[in-house]
Amino acid sequence: MATIITMPRLSDTMTEGTVATWLKKVGDTVKEGDILAEIETDKATMEFESFNSGTLLHIGIEAGKTAPVDSLLAIIGSPGEDISALLAGGTSAPKEEVNTEKTDKTPKATPSKIEIPADVKVITMPRLSDTMTTGTVATWLKKVGDTIKEGDMLAEIETDKATMEFESFNAGTLLYIGIQEGQSAPVDSVLAIIGPAGTDITGIAENYSKDGETKAETKTETPASVAPTQNTQETSNSDTGRIFASPLARQIAKEKGINLAQVKGSGENGRIVKNDVENFTASTTVAPAQASTSQTEAPTQAVVKPFVPAGEMYSEKVPNSTMRKVIAKRLSESIFTAPHFYLTIEVAMDEAMKSRATINTVPDTKVSFNDMVIKACAMALKKHPKVNSQWADDAITIHHHVNIGVAVAVEDGLVVPVLKFADQMSLSQIGNNVKDVAVRAKSKKLQPAEMEGSTFTVSNLGMFGITEFTSIINQPNSAILSVGAIVEKPIVRNGQIVVGNTMKVTLACDHRTVDGATGAQFLQTLRTYLENPVTMLA
Repeated sequence: MATIITMPRLSDTMTEGTVATWLKKVGDTVKEGDILAEIETDKATMEFESFNSGTLLHIGIEAGKTAPVDSLLAIIGSPGEDISALLAGGTSAPKEEVNTEKTDKTPKATPSKIEIPADVKVITMPRLSDTMTTGTVATWLKKVGDTIKEGDMLAEIETDKATMEFESFNAGTLLYIGIQEGQSAPVDSVLAIIGPAGTDITGIAENYSKDGETKAETKTETPASVAPTQNTQETSNSDTGRIFASPLARQIAKEKGINLAQVKGSGENGRIVKNDVENFTASTTVAPAQASTSQTEAPTQAVVKPFVPAGEMYSEKVPNSTMRKVIAKRLSESIFTAPHFYLTIEVAMDEAMKSRATINTVPDTKVSFNDMVIKACAMALKKHPKVNSQWADDAITIHHHVNIGVAVAVEDGLVVPVLKFADQMSLSQIGNNVKDVAVRAKSKKLQPAEMEGSTFTVSNLGMFGITEFTSIINQPNSAILSVGAIVEKPIVRNGQIVVGNTMKVTLACDHRTVDGATGAQFLQTLRTYLENPVTMLA
């Protein structure tokens, strides 16, 4: 019996997903465990595995299309099985049924609603994640007047998470470009118009209404991104200079440091796939040496001239990525909304250093000082739950579970994976979890749910030699701890000057929820745990 596969909910905030790539086509045999497709959310692109065996009978969401959670994604069953009843049973209509007949191919000159000829397609700025409100056109790969084939790359669209190639699912001529390179526009804005060469499109872009009857047509025809791309332009030996590769192949190449321009693709139309990258062997080429200039004649008299530096005045203007804009927006909202105040203490770390050295002698155990700070914070938050809180106009929510966000720097900005129930973890468990999420954060493999639900945040710049700093609160948290480097210096102990190791930590508090005395008491407890690490092992 045929089985309906729906768009999965990959996080508790996900309302829709985009099919980046189909790895199977209608008619293919599917085994349990086969990867059907790559599904794209606002946080990551994830492989979607089949839990059924049979034949792929129907694809409900084409590659590049976005659809709500629980929409019909695919149908798997027996070869030749009749699935007409499943398709008619309240599921989304297939693509072929979307277009309605038009009696007049000339658009009506009305500002509120315009009739679009059936062979003209209005392409709108797609919503590539559930948090996306605007997109930026990084590069147009086609220009007005160019012939477009189905599957051609039209442009590169930048979101807050990645820059993605934007594929056309329509054939025709590019008649109109609505958003120029470098410009940002809201979701559903007119991006382009495709149709037969010479078609009169007067008034279509200006009067296009997302609420009109044509919205359903254009939305289903709106192409979406098929693969994350690097922000830097890659080159290849093809006529267009573009590199076509699957998202998985790009990710593997990035991890291995392989230049995709050197890889020969074995996929359709020369597309680079996973096996091409894994089997790639770099060939070394030696650049020809420049011929040295010969000295023709020695000067008869040395002339000493004053040295005047020569050079070119050079500045570079880098457009803000959508990710940086989102970071700027959220941090600005935090600093201007929450009244911050800061409390700093200096912690003696000699006993922590001894304890860490002892703990790390255990086989397969590796604990960092940051892991010890996270553990101490988790235990201190259980004793001071007011710091583990969240502000709202009607009430303050005090969390009695401890979920600690760990700030991780990535190439394009900053992400905060969350350790759920950190107070229940041992030091070694915290260490293993922090290493795991940090590695996956830098390779963009974290799932959205792993970056949600924090109740407190830790930010550590000590590894960069920073001794003291302040952070902006990661809302809706009420506090964030900034951790500096351990410094060896003279200190006074029992009336004597001795050499000791200390570390400064600064607690940023939201004064709406945390008073000065509350924050100070939390730091006193934190210091007790760090200066007496054995108490964290009880």
